[in-house]
Amino acid sequence: MWQILAVVAISAAGGQALSGVKENPWLALPLGVLAVVLAVLVYRWVVGRTERRPVTELARHGARGALLRGALIGTVMFACVIANLFFLGDYEVHGYGSLSGALALLGFMAGAAATEELMYRGLLFRLVERGAGTYLALVVSGVVFGASHLLNENATLLGAVAIAIEAGGMLAAAYAATRSLWLPIGVHLGWNFAEAGIFGAEVSGSGGTHGLLDVSISGPELITGGEFGPEASVYAVVIGALVMLAFLWLAHRRGHIVPRKRAARADALVALAR
Repeated sequence: MWQILAVVAISAAGGQALSGVKENPWLALPLGVLAVVLAVLVYRWVVGRTERRPVTELARHGARGALLRGALIGTVMFACVIANLFFLGDYEVHGYGSLSGALALLGFMAGAAATEELMYRGLLFRLVERGAGTYLALVVSGVVFGASHLLNENATLLGAVAIAIEAGGMLAAAYAATRSLWLPIGVHLGWNFAEAGIFGAEVSGSGGTHGLLDVSISGPELITGGEFGPEASVYAVVIGALVMLAFLWLAHRRGHIVPRKRAARADALVALAR
């Protein structure tokens, strides 16, 4: 309970602070970095104190490489979504957007990626997995993560279902494969920043964005995601599902899958963090 309260509190505080300055790159970028640092420190402290163990899922060793690999994976994934929309004629670039807007989004997205991964993968997925096994934990955390996006401004049921699969399931699988939160944090940041900061698309039905490109997206909702944005596109779901399966294969190969009958031993797997 203390873990959840602490992470929710720091996430809410960081979210409120970033929401107030997200149009100002000179404030949003450093505040985003500060939000990441504070969230990580709070998570390490409260989990270490309550579970009386080294918090290896946020180990310093290898963190930079995992973040960069994750960011590259997330960026490439969303670039594939946009490429499909572009070749169908549903994504049109009108010119350059705003560099300052993109920098502000980078700070905002960094804070959001870190706090959401700590909450949904670091706590929800990990704690459910301990009692119910990897696969059920993946489903539960994915559904909760998707449902949380129904609170967004332009939320749709299709968007929430898409998020549950392509993000909730995929990011949980990334954690299961590595037993580290750094990779899913990087994937989450790369995906969101590519979507809004680079390609100028709406993120998860949360309203307009000001990225590097000035674009318009039109076409069938199933293809483009409609008001929710391209994350509700069938292409995003397929790409996210394929990456999820790849991570689950890797988790199985490394012996990181926790069957339900052995779920009580999940804590031992944290020691396998790479």
